[in-house]
Formats: sequence, structure tokens, C-alpha cells
Amino acid sequence: MQPPGTRPRDSTPMVLPFPRPGRLIQDAYQDLEVAANSSLQRLSTFSGLDDLPRPWDPARCTDRDLRLELWAWLDAVVSWHNHQQVWDAHATIPACWPHHPHLVHQIAVLADQRHHAGQALTSDLLEDWHRYTLPAFTDRMNNQLREHCADSHQPWPAQGRHSRYQAESSRAERQGRFESDTSTWTFPQTATGGRL
Repeated sequence: MQPPGTRPRDSTPMVLPFPRPGRLIQDAYQDLEVAANSSLQRLSTFSGLDDLPRPWDPARCTDRDLRLELWAWLDAVVSWHNHQQVWDAHATIPACWPHHPHLVHQIAVLADQRHHAGQALTSDLLEDWHRYTLPAFTDRMNNQLREHCADSHQPWPAQGRHSRYQAESSRAERQGRFESDTSTWTFPQTATGGRL
């Protein structure tokens, strides 16, 4: 124990702040906030509402600079996570995460949820992130990766099944089943044409 008023030997902070998203990501969040808090009348004047980038869904970030900024932010979030949130090695996100689309999708949501929890005026969202979001992410990651990338990146074990699924013969067989199902089924008629 250090005497009062003396400097500790280790000058490293006990905790590090969650990485801040860059300006383009912050702008995307601001646009989404404006849209979310707009009246229905005002929303009807917006064009391209469906095209607004959503940082939690990287495929929706189609601007090159925004996407590069998103990758840099997610990489910083992974580094922060592995240093600030993990004690046992099984919970670390592997360095090869960009090679795993399932992890890319999940890390984006993890980062988004943690960012919003840190912006909240109470600790409720942060408690939910620690209690539910982070453990659920860790469980999914461990279930999906198992020990495949513990020491180095491993090729996708499901590549064979995916290739077979994408093969033209498999597509044709599935399409045949879809058409067979819909040709034998009697669909009920609705007064509104099936839409609300």
C-alpha cells in the first residue's frame, strides 16, 4: 500500500475508456437519432431513410470512408474488450476476427450497444450490457469458434457445406421444392390483398 500523497509505481490507469467512434460514425448516429425522434409527418419528408447507414450493421455502411472508419473503430473496440473485459483467454476475441463474418456482425452490435450504454444518463443500459449482452456474445463466439482459432486463424470448417448449398444443383432442388409447395397449397384470399 502506498503512503498517502505518493505516486503509485504503475502509472497505468486502472480502467481505460471505451473507444469513441470517429466523426463519420458519430454523424451516422446523429442522423439516426434525428430520424428516430422525428414525427411521422416529418419522417414522410425524408428521402432515403432506409439507406441511412447503421453502424451496428456493417453491410449498411456503404460509403468507403465510413466503412474504413467503422473497421478502425471495431478493431479498437476488440482491443479494448480483450484488455478491459476479459480475464480468461477463452473470452478473448481472436485477432483473425475480420476473417469471420459472424464475428464481424456480432462485434458491430456489441460495440453499438456498449457505445449507447456509455452515452446513457443512468447506469441501467451499462448494467444490461455487462449482464446480458457481453455474456451472450461470449457464449455465441465460443460456441461458434470452439478452439478453431485459439492459436492462429483456421479455414472455415463449414466451407464444404456452404459450397454445396451454393451449387447450382442444390439451388435448383430447393427452388423445385419451393414451387412444389406453393403450387399445391390453397392460399386464403384476403380483402386487403395481404397487406395491412
